[in-house]
Amino acid sequence: MASAIKSGALVSLEDLVPSSPFFANGSSLRVIGRLQEYSVETAFAIIVDGRAKLKVSTVHLRDLSFRVGSIYQFIGELRIIQPENEATLQARVGRNVDGIDLNLYHESIQMVRQFQAEYKGNQMVQ
Repeated sequence: MASAIKSGALVSLEDLVPSSPFFANGSSLRVIGRLQEYSVETAFAIIVDGRAKLKVSTVHLRDLSFRVGSIYQFIGELRIIQPENEATLQARVGRNVDGIDLNLYHESIQMVRQFQAEYKGNQMVQ
């Protein structure tokens, strides 16, 4: 039986540090960032958000054009290369999200996490 594809956990690039629970090999993540660079030859993109950056492998994406400076959302699995703890997202879905309000996006991440924490707390009480 095939394993189910996991939904990508909503994270900001700043969450992807070695001490974070999201920073794990194989974690399914959903990230947003501004495209800093893209290589057609290697199919690697670098996205940034504030001071945080992430390398994204786009080899499995089709019909997506890349423009440096545009904002993109990717869903995929995190790959950690040791011993440097270098993270690369193996994207399975990608889209251009130019026009998104990144401040509101970050606020929504915090609200979702707050709701999930409260929901888990309520489930444990019952």
